[in-house]
Amino acid sequence: MTAVSLVPAALVVVALAWWRRGSAHRWRYSFAEVGMVVGTAPWVWMILTPRGSGRSVEAVPLAGLLSFGSASTAIEQIGGNLLVFAAFGFCAPLRWRVSVAQVAALACAGSVVVELLQYALAIGRVTSVDDVLLNTTGAAIAALVSQRSRVVDEVLV
Repeated sequence: MTAVSLVPAALVVVALAWWRRGSAHRWRYSFAEVGMVVGTAPWVWMILTPRGSGRSVEAVPLAGLLSFGSASTAIEQIGGNLLVFAAFGFCAPLRWRVSVAQVAALACAGSVVVELLQYALAIGRVTSVDDVLLNTTGAAIAALVSQRSRVVDEVLV
């Protein structure tokens, strides 16, 4: 879904930059805004896609991470959860003057909302504290990368 949306997303970036033609940071802001949406929405869509019915809760931190049946399942679950809010984490500091802690707090809040929706909608998914921890960690790591990357800042100005 993300790959299919890259061409329209690029067109939206160009249109937004053109609309902001008087702004010194028009390309960076446009890239960041579109990047946050295009990089996060498919993950949230996937997370909220029903897998049956019912509810399941894992409320003990790190317990679910230690109980994967295989290494490939563990890599898939951990890697996927780290990526859910990573685009937001990377792009938010490019758009606004926000700290890594602020990005982590926003990603944590977003992750809690997604987990609560999974529970409330009873879509057959596990509501897990580990997911919130990994989603938040992924966003924080991505925010650190984008704040430290002088190349990204120079290219997008």
